[in-house]
Amino acid sequence: MSHDKEMKAVSPLLQQAINISSIIGGVGTVIFCIWAYQAGILHSKETLSAFIQQAGFWGPPLFIFLQILQTVVPIIPGALTSVAGVFIYGHIVGTIYNYIGIVIGCAIIFYLVRLYGAPFVQSVVSKRTYDKYIGWLDKDNRFDRFFIFMMIWPVSPADFLCMLAALTKMSFKRYMTIIILTKPFTLVVYTYGLTYIIDFFWQMVG
Repeated sequence: MSHDKEMKAVSPLLQQAINISSIIGGVGTVIFCIWAYQAGILHSKETLSAFIQQAGFWGPPLFIFLQILQTVVPIIPGALTSVAGVFIYGHIVGTIYNYIGIVIGCAIIFYLVRLYGAPFVQSVVSKRTYDKYIGWLDKDNRFDRFFIFMMIWPVSPADFLCMLAALTKMSFKRYMTIIILTKPFTLVVYTYGLTYIIDFFWQMVG
């Protein structure tokens, strides 16, 4: 599937909604972090966990939905939600919730890009990121290996590369197999590394 092939265009309304939601999400995240810090919620992972778990039964499904949402549209930084999941629910359960949300989100991303094509990708990511990786679409015989490597690499632009995969001839079955097998490793390395850094920061300012 060439990236030059015509597909269903993204409506201006949808593109505007994506752009606005990303801005609102970013601003809202900053405001929440400032408020939460002043309220004492971010003083330790225990206070953060106690605050979120007030949601009771609805906490886990709401968190998984949030993880799905941030995977499809970058409303909230993925690093923030992934680390929050580990702090709130513990390393094992939190990683499972992160995994479920991200895998579902990756499936939705693939479907949306297959439906709308390159215009959808361009409406979500920056032109710089798009131009940097779009050349890989012309390397069908190497893209699968590149995609697998980048899904394992913790600091790769994973969400964008999932969109890129949907612009290739890769089947949905193969795509999901790669996602299901690589995401556990990436999540463990990514979240454990970040939680260690944040724990160290809390100890320094505590």
